[in-house]
Amino acid sequence: MDTESLYKTAKLLMTPGKGILAADQSVSTMNKQLEAIGATPEAETRRLYRQLLFTAPGIEKYVTGIILYDATIRNHTDDGTAFVDHLIAKGVIPIIKVDKSTVPFEGFPGEVVTEGLDGLKERLEEYFKMGARAAKWRAVVNIGDGLPTLDSIKFNCMLLARYARLCQEIGLVPIVEPEVIYEGTHDLARAEEVTTLTLRTLFTVLTQYRVDLKATILKTSMVLSGSKNAKPSTPEEVAEATLQTLDNAVPNSVAGIVFLSGGQTPEQVTANFNAIGKLEKESGGLPWALAFSFSRGIEQPVQEVWKGKSENVSAAQQKLIEVLERNCKADAGQL
Repeated sequence: MDTESLYKTAKLLMTPGKGILAADQSVSTMNKQLEAIGATPEAETRRLYRQLLFTAPGIEKYVTGIILYDATIRNHTDDGTAFVDHLIAKGVIPIIKVDKSTVPFEGFPGEVVTEGLDGLKERLEEYFKMGARAAKWRAVVNIGDGLPTLDSIKFNCMLLARYARLCQEIGLVPIVEPEVIYEGTHDLARAEEVTTLTLRTLFTVLTQYRVDLKATILKTSMVLSGSKNAKPSTPEEVAEATLQTLDNAVPNSVAGIVFLSGGQTPEQVTANFNAIGKLEKESGGLPWALAFSFSRGIEQPVQEVWKGKSENVSAAQQKLIEVLERNCKADAGQL
């Protein structure tokens, strides 16, 4: 394990003033997004959309890395340049999503487990050869009546630990993503309780399985009341609960923390992220760098401008840069 290279990559990914773009939607998710804007849900449309994102002029000023799906890392621009090579030439680190999504967790009604460990070592080695230098694995934690169970959280954290350790052995920085689902009727206090429990469990297990936290990035949910709760959280409440949770649950040695947008609207997630940035400034700084790693929170406005039409590519790329710049300002609490 080349720890120095891992530390260097992790540091580059957490470069202040920039974030990570999550462009790793699965084929089915991407097709739904294309249908929503009236575009044809097929492989060529998906390639054109990813090309629009990756070739946007100046994107490297705002992102350190882009998370890719398996089909995307194997794809190319119109002139035949591999997407990976195009990003590396811009100084953007290719990150690969390696989990194979969630399935129901037998014996645990209402809970899910993430698949993808089978053959993972060989896949990671292939991705490394293709140019990826970081990876991502997502676990899902649902809040509900009697949910989550500690056993389910622990099991998913063990899978994250196995994935993370394999990544580091091969030379990839693991991004560990235990997403606490926003959907639900739970209040802010319950969201904070579950997120704190999940993160504490995660880092206990990662340490137990000898994952180097200095070469590990956490991708986490913001702490906010459920989408169906009668009292939506204000940005200030989200910021306070989120930073309190991180302070209570995340070891100082972790390389950095990035936030997922997790079902929030682009406007909502940026407002919450800005409040976190402001509170961070007021607190005099944190042990870790914070950044965004949004998918819907960045891409939805871009898709709405593009609509799958070639004549809208330039305007959509301009919208992408606007949204990225806005979130970079939010990171510093400057909106």
